[in-house]
Amino acid sequence: MSKPLTPEQRELAERAARKARILYEGTQTPHRSCGICLAETFNLRTPPYQALRKGGITGEGHCGAIRAGELILGEIFGDPDPTGATTETLAAAVADYGARWKRALFRDAAESIVCNDLTGRFAEFRSPERHGFCTNLTEIVAQCIAETILAHGGEVEIRAIEGLPDEQQP
Repeated sequence: MSKPLTPEQRELAERAARKARILYEGTQTPHRSCGICLAETFNLRTPPYQALRKGGITGEGHCGAIRAGELILGEIFGDPDPTGATTETLAAAVADYGARWKRALFRDAAESIVCNDLTGRFAEFRSPERHGFCTNLTEIVAQCIAETILAHGGEVEIRAIEGLPDEQQP
């Protein structure tokens, strides 16, 4: 069951969003892909999240940032027993997360979340405009993930970014 967030939890979710922005944007640190930066934001091992880059590498899959959120929730709320059923908390969190990102990103519009569809409006994938779009999307998704975790009783810890001065930390 989702619960309302306290002001402190809202601030924590905003810090998660800032950290994801810094990691994805690549101006204060080296750039990370959307899935990698989200795994790193939530202190998870990053290698499996490489497969989410550019919608499953081909661009034909769902947005890597949005998919990363589902996987992160699975890591936090999933049953550690490989034969276990989906936990009630995970099922509720995934549904809540879906509602959050849809509301935040599309304002209830029924748009595709396939990477090539999202980024197809940009003539060049490596353009600054596309990069800015994905930076913003990743930042919003990070906040939705953090809010969902907190609303379902999980914990979020935003660790410092290694090598970044204190005044630049999220």
